[in-house]
Amino acid sequence: MGTLTSYSFTSLNTRFHFYPIKDTCTDKIRLLDRNKSKNQCFLCNRRSKREVSWKGFDKFSCFSSKGSDGDGDDDNVSKGGSNNEELDGGDSDEFKHEQQQTPASVSSRTPTISSVGAAYNNLQVDSFKLMELLGPEKVDPTDVKLIKDKLFGYSTFWVTNEEPFGDLGEGILFLGNLRGNREDVFSKLQHQLTELTGDKYNLFMVEEPNSEDLDPRGGPRVSFGLLRKEVSEPGPTTLWQYVIALILFLLTIGSSVELGIASQINRLPPEVVKYFTDPNAIEPPDMQLLFPFVDSAVPLAYGVLGVQLFHEVGHFLTALLKKVKLGIPFFIPNITLGSFGAITQFKSILPDRRTMVDISLAGPFAGAALSFSMFCVGLLLSSKPDVAGDLVQVPSMLFQGSLLLGLISRGTLGYASMHAATVAIHPLVIAGWCGLTTSAFNMLPVGCLDGGRAVQGALGKGALVAFGLTTYTLLGLGVLGGPLALPWGLYVLICQRTPEKPCLNDVSEVGTWRITAVIVAVMLVVLTLLPLWDELAEELGIGLVTTF
Repeated sequence: MGTLTSYSFTSLNTRFHFYPIKDTCTDKIRLLDRNKSKNQCFLCNRRSKREVSWKGFDKFSCFSSKGSDGDGDDDNVSKGGSNNEELDGGDSDEFKHEQQQTPASVSSRTPTISSVGAAYNNLQVDSFKLMELLGPEKVDPTDVKLIKDKLFGYSTFWVTNEEPFGDLGEGILFLGNLRGNREDVFSKLQHQLTELTGDKYNLFMVEEPNSEDLDPRGGPRVSFGLLRKEVSEPGPTTLWQYVIALILFLLTIGSSVELGIASQINRLPPEVVKYFTDPNAIEPPDMQLLFPFVDSAVPLAYGVLGVQLFHEVGHFLTALLKKVKLGIPFFIPNITLGSFGAITQFKSILPDRRTMVDISLAGPFAGAALSFSMFCVGLLLSSKPDVAGDLVQVPSMLFQGSLLLGLISRGTLGYASMHAATVAIHPLVIAGWCGLTTSAFNMLPVGCLDGGRAVQGALGKGALVAFGLTTYTLLGLGVLGGPLALPWGLYVLICQRTPEKPCLNDVSEVGTWRITAVIVAVMLVVLTLLPLWDELAEELGIGLVTTF
């Protein structure tokens, strides 16, 4: 809080020529001009006529007064009479005229303010100060004026209004009229901003909010947002995050090995099978019974982990080409699929929406390509048992979990193999199936999943909202993902529900082929996660469908 450093008073029924008051909300000095008959309080938004009451010289409250003060303070105030004459100069006659107009019936008691009102005002001040201290650092008003005067202009962007910008309103959004090609103007403004303020701010080109008209040159109307770099750019990875990432990766290795052991269900001891399949089983079996099956489970675990690592390599290589920094991946273990994928954060602001689409699609496409090749090779080996070697028996009902993969399996293995209680398949089929399912889940168009980022970059945030609501509905009804719909939906709601932050250039189009790739990917995701319905499964002979 500020303090009053110098002050001088005349009698309290006079008015000051210039009197500095410390504004406790904005820490700026406002001068009360004696030539104005009334002054508006900038804290409580009330009007006071002449007087200001100071408490502790660092807070103030306003009140209206029509009389003079009759306390012992008058003695102290009257001692400054000579100084006041110097300050007021030739205006002493005006003061006398004002004194003569003062009603004589005014009480001589010191004016007071309601304690409730004062406490409320002080609470407002303290709340504003606390929010300002705890919130992000805002744009310097001096820089805003400099940028408006030097950066924008009639040849680039003519500013007509300003609004808060950012999650907490810590930035400035300049509204106005574009005076050229948006990409050329944005590039020019970025270069001039660096020359003007150095490496201090980030400039964003975004669609003008609540705009009903299009730009005369085509496309949406644009605005320019300004944020401090320390506010807009992601923070570095901390040591604690590295520790968490390592722990999650170790757990993912364990869940992948467990998946490999569970795939050998026809060879496991009965007590182990009962524990994993019977929901009423409480006591876990002796874990030493599982040790002989670990060696045969490792190849499948390698396949599942390989798909996830290949997925992340796709992200990182594309980001490297685009000069974008990525954080470390946080793998999410899952006992059904081995892994739910990984959470990978952007550690730098994306330059444009094309970059967002390319990086988002690179990971799922890389993981899906490896998974699909493993799945197809595994099916070919499963169709030739004499060449494949050791096969594992899995329930044929599992192939009803995916419309696309079930149809491919039925076309490769034939009716006789699929229309049975169990199907003998190569472990590569399981690894490929799990990898494709995980890639499909991560390509769902919701939040900041890979699919959500791709849709946001290709079609905009409005399309992402519509796709997200549809996805949540289908997951909630169990239409997509089957028994994994609920745990995956909870994971997205907890960890990845928020959309990605805007790019520096969040307006330019991404091109037709990128939009087409995103739409095709979403369609393949639906076909992969949509289960086979009973009628089609029975007609194709995928599993033994029991009818009543």
